[in-house]
Amino acid sequence: MDLPKVIVDDLRREAFQAEILEKPTSKQLAIIYDNKWFKMFVPEKYGGLNLSLIEGLKLEEALAEVDGSIGWTVTLCSGATMFVGYIAPDVSDLLFQNEKVCFGGSGKVSGVAEVVDDGYRITGIWKYATGAPHNSVFTANCQIIENGKIVRGNDRMPLIKSFLLLNEEVVLHNDWQTMGLKATAGWSFEVKDLLLDKNRCFQIDNRSAMLDNPIYQYPFLQFAESTLAVNTLGMTKRFFTLFEQIIDYRDKETEFPAFDRKKQRNLLTNAQKELDNISNQFYQCIYRSWNQLVAIGHIDKRLLGEISRRSRQLVKNARLHANNLYPYGGMAAATTNEEINLVWRNLFTASQHSLLL
Repeated sequence: MDLPKVIVDDLRREAFQAEILEKPTSKQLAIIYDNKWFKMFVPEKYGGLNLSLIEGLKLEEALAEVDGSIGWTVTLCSGATMFVGYIAPDVSDLLFQNEKVCFGGSGKVSGVAEVVDDGYRITGIWKYATGAPHNSVFTANCQIIENGKIVRGNDRMPLIKSFLLLNEEVVLHNDWQTMGLKATAGWSFEVKDLLLDKNRCFQIDNRSAMLDNPIYQYPFLQFAESTLAVNTLGMTKRFFTLFEQIIDYRDKETEFPAFDRKKQRNLLTNAQKELDNISNQFYQCIYRSWNQLVAIGHIDKRLLGEISRRSRQLVKNARLHANNLYPYGGMAAATTNEEINLVWRNLFTASQHSLLL
């Protein structure tokens, strides 16, 4: 997906300022809101883009190639805002009155929800809520407690449910101290003895979908894996581009041996070819799964397993090649105010997400 050059330039120009601020700049956020990227998987009736998974992945990859922090923020926040498909319509109607609605949260089960009359009492602290400073809604997973005992599901495992918390109901902790993706502002949030109506509770599975768009029938694990994988892909493509610029510069300078330059260019060319091949295989699986879902209403389990495998293969290959090329990047690659260093730090911070291992 080709983004307009003016948008690419504006977003990229703000990247280092966003890193200093440790959150997206006001200009970057304005572009995101204007283009409705936080609502890429939201129906048009709520002001969303109503994209298919394939369209969303291509957009997320393109944004990650522009700037890793922007790609990551849009991906995580749009993935959370996609939960509109599983929450009560009256709640959605209220939340989406805000044109700048943006969900964020955590997948960790870091809280407890005690059953009370007509609702729940929530207590917990959740880490790594991407976009915390601008999130209007936070999603939090809790273990259910009733009469002092753990509630268990039909499988006898502790019952876990997700909850919607408004930004004015949570306490934020600015504890996102990472080497990269600084501007994603993955802060922690906390509540204590917060009383919520039962309609603030939801479950993320196709049987609980409130809306009929196919995206809400797509298994969430593979949705999450694939969206994170394309972020790594986009960041790595940008790293390749910047590395090639370094080689081009060296071609003009006599101080660099010709043999070294040839070796470096061959490494880059091979890396690009291999990553292109693996990313094509990845996208072919996504196309097959989406077409299958639309045609017959479900996706074969073997194909879902292949998507998980392809997602990890794509990430592993991207990291491997970036790691192999990095030592040849010279001081530019090690200098924190150079873009190639920023891309490197973003890429290898993203690599720590548990779904990518």
